[in-house]
Amino acid sequence: MTAAGQLTDDQRASFDELGFVRIEGFADRATCDAMLARVVEIVHRFDRGEPVDPALVMMETQADFDTRTVEDRVAKVFRIAREPVFFEFATRPEVVSLVRSVLDTDRVSSFLSQFIFKNPGAWGQPWHQDSFYFPFEPARPVLGVWLAVTEATLANGCLHVLPGSQARPVHGHVPDRRPGAQYGYVEIVDHDMTASAPVLMAPGDLLLFDSHLMHRSTDNLSTGLRAAMVYHYAPTGTIDRTEQIRGFTLNDWIALDPATAP
Repeated sequence: MTAAGQLTDDQRASFDELGFVRIEGFADRATCDAMLARVVEIVHRFDRGEPVDPALVMMETQADFDTRTVEDRVAKVFRIAREPVFFEFATRPEVVSLVRSVLDTDRVSSFLSQFIFKNPGAWGQPWHQDSFYFPFEPARPVLGVWLAVTEATLANGCLHVLPGSQARPVHGHVPDRRPGAQYGYVEIVDHDMTASAPVLMAPGDLLLFDSHLMHRSTDNLSTGLRAAMVYHYAPTGTIDRTEQIRGFTLNDWIALDPATAP
């Protein structure tokens, strides 16, 4: 078992070799339920035309989603780490301790937060590396922290990862070639992914993964929601060139240094 805020030696060895590690039962069901309830409230406020800043709500772009209710056609909600329920989790001592250990520094910041809905029929996201989206100096290390809010299965579109691919540089990515693909989706088309593996998760399981790890999700072919809350962390002081290069940013840097963290 993982002690609070610590990886076992085997888990750390697995992360270093494979680029990811899954921690079973990290969060309780009440935490998952509270996250889902709060983000649905935000989505309904958005649908009523009320301000939800700094949150950004992204809807599915598939044409057959147009007539659904708002909570059944939402894709992702970004920039919610300052909302109390999400901030509480991002700053939990056991979460911050894990992040500090993997990034090998006490000075860490959360910079990206997104709640991912994958409603029935929603498409998956193609093969990509998260670092493609992060024009940072230095480029590494960056850690993804993925909390399963609902079960993630083969049927509802769980993540698939390519073990060991974190050792690769960032590959070229091309725009998602599917007509009606989600805004901002890109894909890797120049690498063999046949050694990939699915990551099945129960509510409350936590996945830590390197930002160079190649991963994707598949379509939700089930009748239920697959939901997850994802944070990204990097060392405090990392220079973020996203807005300068792309003209906009979804990032919101929150320092969790020992002197300032809760």
